[in-house]
Amino acid sequence: MTDYLKKYGYMPDKEAIDRALDMVAANIDNVISQKVLKDCFSMMDLTSLRTEDTVESVSKLVEKVNAFHKNFPEYPLPASICIYPNFARTVKEVKAEDEVHITAVAACFPTSQSYLEVKVRECELAVENGADEIDIVLALNHFLAGDYEKTSEEIRAVREAIDRVAASQGRQVHLKVILETGLLLKHEAIAAASFLAMEAGADFIKTSTGKVNVNATPAAAYVMCECIAKYYGATGRKVGFKPAGGISTSLDAVSYYSIVSSILGKDWLNKELFRFGVSRLANSILSDLEQRTVSYF
Repeated sequence: MTDYLKKYGYMPDKEAIDRALDMVAANIDNVISQKVLKDCFSMMDLTSLRTEDTVESVSKLVEKVNAFHKNFPEYPLPASICIYPNFARTVKEVKAEDEVHITAVAACFPTSQSYLEVKVRECELAVENGADEIDIVLALNHFLAGDYEKTSEEIRAVREAIDRVAASQGRQVHLKVILETGLLLKHEAIAAASFLAMEAGADFIKTSTGKVNVNATPAAAYVMCECIAKYYGATGRKVGFKPAGGISTSLDAVSYYSIVSSILGKDWLNKELFRFGVSRLANSILSDLEQRTVSYF
């Protein structure tokens, strides 16, 4: 673990992070605005990851996205629709807005507990059926045991597989790696996992699945963004950031927006490099923008 931190010259400073987060919280009222809320809305991966999801329920969600500009012409569309991989084709067949991507959680989400061959094949199938973006969970069974090479190998195997399938279709796909930061506990572990995932080919690093007791937290986000900055400084490659799990209010969204802005700067404040994984946030932001209760999604 310490090898990654030494390589990039980074050691999380808990006291400094706490002070910085206090400043972010104190400044929220100066940051929140109609423009920032619209920006946050445009960065959402609008998510439905329920056991009871069906073709009908997923189709209804997609139809709401299709009709969004008719109902709210002054607001941007969300960045993507995020679903289980078996619904990728459903979204592709129903979706009318080309700019909205299809994101599939795959590789045996949310635990990543299965054979590597099974994980890889699930990711391939998701891309074959239309997914533009694949979200996978870091192999914690290897990472927590200290086997960082096997952890990295799994990401690289998925990266190679989805790139191969996408290339056969004449397109590209993005890979997001979920660290499940609530189970990593220490800032140093979050940092090591961040560097490992980026080195292995992640286009984004993501906080959480939303399926464990502790999901996205400002402290984990701060560490991950500092790691992205260090990695960019060392390699010149920009990696995106996605907080997910428990982000349900406009204040939540603007807090993460402020963290990204303060560490990574304006270059990251767009849907190419910053996403929110959300199931409830969309209506909260719409309600605040409209100054009335909106239950559209």
